[in-house]
Amino acid sequence: MNKTPSETAAFITELSDKVKQTKDIVICAVPFVCIPAALKASKRTKIKIAAQNMHYEDKGAFTGEVSAKMLVDLGVQYVIIGHSERRQYYNETDATVNRKVLKAIKAGLKPIICVGESLEQRETGVTADFVRYQVGYALNGVSSEDMKNIVIAYEPIWAIGTGKTATNEQANEVCRTIRQALNEKYGRKVANATYIQYGGSVNVKNAAELFSMSDIDGGLVGGASLKSDDFCKIVNYKG
Repeated sequence: MNKTPSETAAFITELSDKVKQTKDIVICAVPFVCIPAALKASKRTKIKIAAQNMHYEDKGAFTGEVSAKMLVDLGVQYVIIGHSERRQYYNETDATVNRKVLKAIKAGLKPIICVGESLEQRETGVTADFVRYQVGYALNGVSSEDMKNIVIAYEPIWAIGTGKTATNEQANEVCRTIRQALNEKYGRKVANATYIQYGGSVNVKNAAELFSMSDIDGGLVGGASLKSDDFCKIVNYKG
């Protein structure tokens, strides 16, 4: 919940010149009220726009919610689903995440599905099993063909907004576990083609090393994305 519509437009305008040489996809996920301004500012640039959430129904008595059809009608291409803060503060479950994923795909959106463990789960040694379960549940009913439009983001809950970061090896190990789960479900070709991101206090100092790991394809950047200079450096580490 950062930046007003006018601040968002100014930020994207500033950022667009700084990332125009990158070979990678740059996506800004903004609050609902900022989407029209973001789309206008990103026109004819490399930057794509994502919503931070959506509902799993097309319409109805869900005051305050936004549907996939609404996002598509605006021109949004991506949507984050299952972010740890949505799970933690708004009681989202693996079941609702799956319903949202299926609805997003049907509407033509590209889901960025978030998975990740708590500190307690990591300390008790269940990280791999837990993340495998989250991935499997989120992708229930998703076809191999659908997977070309899906991104999976590993965001350890204990490393979000805390300043703590998983070591390069820890992050890569879980991203590899995710890829192995995809391999078992869809085969090696789909698993290797799926973008798997790391999110969890990614910053200018650690991004280059994280992105150099074998199974980390990019970053789901939080606080460091609010400053265009820092975000640009992170993007260009990857690109």
